[in-house]
Amino acid sequence: MSRVLVALGGNAISKAGEKGTWEEAVANMESVVRPIARLVEDGEELILTHGNGPQVGSLMIQQEAAKSEAAPLPMSALGAMTEGWIGFLISQVLTNAIEDSGGGHIVMPIVTRVVVSATDPSFRHPSKPVGPYYSENEARLLKKQRGWVMEHDPRRGGWRRIVPSPKPIDVIEGPAIRRLLDAGLGTWAIIVAGGGGGIPVVRRRGGKLEAIDAVIDKDRTAALLATMAGVETLAIVTDVPHACVGFNTARERPLGKVTSDELARHLQAGEFGNGSMRPKVEAALSFLAQGGRRAIITDAFRLGRALQGKAGTLVER
Repeated sequence: MSRVLVALGGNAISKAGEKGTWEEAVANMESVVRPIARLVEDGEELILTHGNGPQVGSLMIQQEAAKSEAAPLPMSALGAMTEGWIGFLISQVLTNAIEDSGGGHIVMPIVTRVVVSATDPSFRHPSKPVGPYYSENEARLLKKQRGWVMEHDPRRGGWRRIVPSPKPIDVIEGPAIRRLLDAGLGTWAIIVAGGGGGIPVVRRRGGKLEAIDAVIDKDRTAALLATMAGVETLAIVTDVPHACVGFNTARERPLGKVTSDELARHLQAGEFGNGSMRPKVEAALSFLAQGGRRAIITDAFRLGRALQGKAGTLVER
């Protein structure tokens, strides 16, 4: 038995071109959890993380549309809400898949807070667009009334709110998750934690925690939580079967088994896109640098074979 953290990408819940209905989310999740249920059958101890970007965005649109009827909530509360309902979705679908195979595991979602530094450079240079598009007049008003940083998107001809994306430095619930697993919880339960990168909090004077409006990269949090939980393998599940060098060029080549040094050289050479594969590669390297045994980048369909070293990108120290 080994301990594995599986980081599910956003396509586990919603795909491009969909409306974002509950029925779509259930159908998408059902296809994703089948290989995860097989890992349970094989006796793996599992922690799951997941994305929540589209879901938080939808909530922000709903909040703005209904602000005359109900007071809008801060991003931290929306993050907690999506961690809750996505955790419920995973629990329902994965429990049913496990029951179909005769298993007896339960699924335990944990709303997770992640500490970031109040002096992180991203607070001076916010870069993550969130929420709906606004007109120029609306953007000016929001900047004045709420203190938001607004940025024009020439592709859509509208304005969006821009928030920081700080690095995670601690997971509040991380030590408790480690203790639960070390006590044997992983033999009969699957933990879902760190959804959407977790809810960002900073420590103020006296150690008091304060929630802030920001977005933490989910793969970075997955790597940190994997380290804290004593995980041997970090499996980053995305919508492609492996990482590539020369992506979308005549020299495109999939990466199979590679060392962390080789992958780091590709990263430094600029082989991976900032908004796509780069954060996954960085998370894999961070996990290995902190003592992890191996990291995997693949899609849900190939997850089981990737853990056997037969598919995906397998990175070892």
